[in-house]
Amino acid sequence: MPNDRTKSLLYFHFLVFLFGFTSILGVLIQLEALPLVVWRMGIAALALGLYCLLFKRHYFNLPKHLTAKVILSGIVIGVHWIAFFHAIKIAGVSLTLSMLATGAFFVAVIEPLFFKQKWLFYELFFGTLAAGGILIIFWAEIGSANGILMALTAAVLSAFFSVMNSKMVHQVPTITLTFYELAIGFLALLGYLVLVYPNALANAMPTSTDLFWLLLLGVICTSYAMNATFVVMRNLSPFTIMMIINLEPVYGILLDLTIFGKKALLSGYFYVGFIVVMIAIIANGIFKMRKQTL
Repeated sequence: MPNDRTKSLLYFHFLVFLFGFTSILGVLIQLEALPLVVWRMGIAALALGLYCLLFKRHYFNLPKHLTAKVILSGIVIGVHWIAFFHAIKIAGVSLTLSMLATGAFFVAVIEPLFFKQKWLFYELFFGTLAAGGILIIFWAEIGSANGILMALTAAVLSAFFSVMNSKMVHQVPTITLTFYELAIGFLALLGYLVLVYPNALANAMPTSTDLFWLLLLGVICTSYAMNATFVVMRNLSPFTIMMIINLEPVYGILLDLTIFGKKALLSGYFYVGFIVVMIAIIANGIFKMRKQTL
């Protein structure tokens, strides 16, 4: 029988696979990026809210000193998802995920600015290597330049979100944090949709097929996957966690090729650039873990 660590390892791979499947749902759902994200955040927040209401009401308690940070974080993750899904709509899954994988390097750049730390030489080196991979991808898929830039925007916003949450996750239960960020992001984006694009409301209603995919996206791939990830991480080392998370774009690209076939194929230079980016990310993670264990 597999032990707890083996079960956690397999379970975490499944969760990262779910995160990769999110990009496929972005293709399957016919809604534009903004209403898609509004529905995603609303459904996910509702699912978590019902869970807390029925089983863990104390999870609704949010310390007042975190209110402003949680509001900002909820808006950032909402805008990140808009950029992410818009990139998928105009550039496809593989290109978007290859750019999103660079989020770890943006964290390495942003984190020292937030916490007044020094930049590490090896992170700058591997960041430069990753930038080389990005340039190869950009050159190979220049026709999708707008989508690539949108995906890079999503990666930067993801890095900001990670840095902003790095301290808050130690001050409040993760379910509380996730619920309020999703709820605030939903309300902010819904207000923006109603006030700025009132004529788009008619096209913001999903079809029955879209609603099925949205429920899967909101309940399983968002509220469930986000919280289950925090739980399963307790039985895995940081290095293992880092290595598995780095597989998300790989899983997503494999899903893209499996589901959409030849339509998902890109030029050979794209895959060369993607491999360069992945090597840089994994090598950076290895150096980082070794430094922390010294």
